[in-house]
Formats: sequence, structure tokens, C-alpha cells
Amino acid sequence: MIIRNGIAHHDQAAVTALYWEAFGAKLGRVMRPKAKALAFIESVLDGSHAICAHDDAGQLLGVVGFKTHKGALVGGTFRNLAHVYGVFGATWRAGLLSLLERDTENDRFLMDGIFVAPSARGQGVGTALLQAIMIEAKTRDYTHVRLDVIDTNPRARALYERSGFIVIDTHHLGPLRFIFGFRSSATMVCTI
Repeated sequence: MIIRNGIAHHDQAAVTALYWEAFGAKLGRVMRPKAKALAFIESVLDGSHAICAHDDAGQLLGVVGFKTHKGALVGGTFRNLAHVYGVFGATWRAGLLSLLERDTENDRFLMDGIFVAPSARGQGVGTALLQAIMIEAKTRDYTHVRLDVIDTNPRARALYERSGFIVIDTHHLGPLRFIFGFRSSATMVCTI
């Protein structure tokens, strides 16, 4: 397995598709239709906030993203949203998406999504990407990594717990659960 920072130009569509597969259930009601969601995601992908795993033949296996004060794996602005959805569509989408935003902080490095190709699951790709994000955090002089995991993703939470993450807080969505499809998210932290 080859782990490297950044997203190769020829992998952008694959990263976009994997991202939607991983997070589409959570974002689908807000970002649909799928074609527009994929267009938006691909237009705002920031490879400088990604670490990718490939097999020896160069096939994309998975990605882990992170967020800094300079950007995120999938960020974008209102202007980016309006370009794809129009001003009205961007306005209500931006309002709802802002409810999921997580702030960056100076004390802990923020992991902002991890996703593995279905054909590569159970092969250690997620663990390798978590190790890579720990190394990235350490090179940036952080001593902790922070992430959020939703209650409908117990497989990811189990991976994080096996990797040394512990829950420090839980956020309940209340009525917004009907829009985003999950009831709560747990904030987890790991010391590196």
C-alpha cells in the first residue's frame, strides 16, 4: 500500500465518488440531486488537505481529509455553492451545512473525514490512513488528533476506538436528525 499526501489530478473523480458514497446518506437531503452534489464536491476538493492510499497498481483505496485554518478536504464558499445550485439553492444549503461545521483549534489537529473503497474495506486501509493522519499531525507539532463520528457509523467508531481514540463529548442533533439522518455525533480525541 502506498500512502501519500495530496490528490492526483486523475484521482479527483474517484475521490469525489468515494466521498459521496461515504457521506451521501448524511448530506443527501441537503446536497441532492446527486449530479449537482458530485459537481460541487469535485469543484471544491482541496488536495492539500488530503492523504490518499493506493495499491501497488495505483488504484485508489481510500482517503483521509483534514481541516486547518487554511481550508479543508471539501470546503468551498457560498459562491461555489451558488455556481452549482443557484443563489436560492445555495442560500438554504449553506445555512443547513453550517450546522455541521466543526471549528479548527490550536490544540488538536482536526481529521475531517475518512473513506475507503468498498472493495478495500477490511484490509487495513482505514488503519493505515489513521496512522498517516497521526504522522501529519505530529509533523505540524500537534499532540492530539480530533474527529467526529456519527451514531449511525459504528464500524468507523470501532476503528477509532481500536486506534486509541476516546469520546470526549456527544452532540445531539434534535429535530435536525430528520434532515441529516443521524441523531448524534461523538467527538473523539487521540493522543499521539
